[in-house]
Amino acid sequence: MMEYMIEFFNALFELSNAMAPYILFGLVFAGILHELVPESLVTKHLGKENIWSVVKSTLFGIPLPVCSCGVIPLATSIKKSGASKGATLSFLISTPITGVDSIMATYGIFGWIFTLYRAITSMIIAMIAGILTNIFDQEETITAKFSTIPQNKEPTSCCLAKTSCCATTGAKKENFVVRVFNYAFGTLLSDIAKPLLWGLLLGALITVAIPENLNEILVEYTWLSYVIVIVIAVPMYVCATASLPIAAGLMLSGVSAGAAFVFLSAGPATNTVTIGVVKKMLGTRSLYIYLGSIVIGSITFGLGLDYIFSISEIDPKGLIIMGEETTLFTMFSTVTLWGLLLWYLAKPYFLKNK
Repeated sequence: MMEYMIEFFNALFELSNAMAPYILFGLVFAGILHELVPESLVTKHLGKENIWSVVKSTLFGIPLPVCSCGVIPLATSIKKSGASKGATLSFLISTPITGVDSIMATYGIFGWIFTLYRAITSMIIAMIAGILTNIFDQEETITAKFSTIPQNKEPTSCCLAKTSCCATTGAKKENFVVRVFNYAFGTLLSDIAKPLLWGLLLGALITVAIPENLNEILVEYTWLSYVIVIVIAVPMYVCATASLPIAAGLMLSGVSAGAAFVFLSAGPATNTVTIGVVKKMLGTRSLYIYLGSIVIGSITFGLGLDYIFSISEIDPKGLIIMGEETTLFTMFSTVTLWGLLLWYLAKPYFLKNK
């Protein structure tokens, strides 16, 4: 038992060291982006039902540091401001799959090839979904009465809570640097703290706990690993950054890079809350296009990644940048990240006892 515990904490330590510096840097960059890019710029160019509006909404969404629940009210605002269904849907898909913090963390743990592949394929999936929606679902959408915050119900997701990453109001009297850090390490990190913490723990657990015979089955029957990952990823809430350690754990356990990619793509883009909102805001047909594009697109590009790795004779385990010499900066980043995660986890209990 003690041997497994030591293995688990070693895996957790390596995952944290690999990701922490990039997550912290990405959070700071996300804070700068949040302050420099006004929301009016996002809602201004997405009104027409054409390919260009879909392309622009996808490009707007890729770098934005917004999670899969935080994107809901933003997408609703875009839709109510006159954006087409296709532009709204492509924004809903591209935004949570990648963000500047997730891109930096992906680079830190998987390298630039995997990072570039993930960003490009996310754009393609989002654009295809948006274009298909504009073609096949042009009927009038009833959204006038839609509200992301029911007046008679308690919040059902992080995007409805006061501490959400969706909260964009705040004191603007502080200087630029203070506002950047307040958003990066206050609003944004507090929103992803819990799923990121669980992601690190699950990633380390997967690394050491998956039975060897299961690995052999998943490696031999790639299609089975894809099915299992899709079934888990679609209803599950996991943000783009928190999904990385889980995917790394899968790959280190012998699961194909393609199956891990499916989790990285489908996991952040969908969850039960977003599925319900898409159905209510855009309609059933758009919901089918939304889910179909993500599932089919993720599996297709996952198979493509496995094919690339196969013909190039790349070992997925060797792709993961872990186990390197730990520097003082890496240790500082890991301690800082874990300190903040544990603080946000414990904060509600401290406030309750006051």
